[in-house]
Amino acid sequence: MGKRSNRSEALLWNIVFPGFGQLLNGQIIKGIALVILVIIVNMKSKLNQVIFHSFNWKIEQAILIADYQWLMFFPCIYMYSLWDGFKDARGEVGFLYYFPFVVSAYFITVGLIFSSKLTVLGFLLGPVFLPLLFAIIGFIVGIGLRGVAIRMHEYYDSQ
Repeated sequence: MGKRSNRSEALLWNIVFPGFGQLLNGQIIKGIALVILVIIVNMKSKLNQVIFHSFNWKIEQAILIADYQWLMFFPCIYMYSLWDGFKDARGEVGFLYYFPFVVSAYFITVGLIFSSKLTVLGFLLGPVFLPLLFAIIGFIVGIGLRGVAIRMHEYYDSQ
């Protein structure tokens, strides 16, 4: 284990590029492995092109370009990288602290699955914006489920 950084610093660097938070935390092998994995998935899924077209509101073009078989790996890699960099920046975290990250990864993946057809308020959001919306919803649901799980754990521990 290498040096430890500030949690928000590690989290923000991993938002910029998964694996950077691990490098910042001194976890060189894990960080390099995540960076290489993200580059491979990014290239195979054509994610940069998908992002470019999405931000230029050419959603149909983004959908056509996206390789969904590869793109569906990205949410789990991304959310794991965020969680891992956050967790390792300052050691131990609270009970089930990972839950919002895991639930969000699941929601993002579901968002990707439906991103070529599902509209929100009449707008087709595509493979970037719909998963981002689902990420927010997933994180909120994950926080709620974590709270329920903690209460259940406390209840059963008190019995």
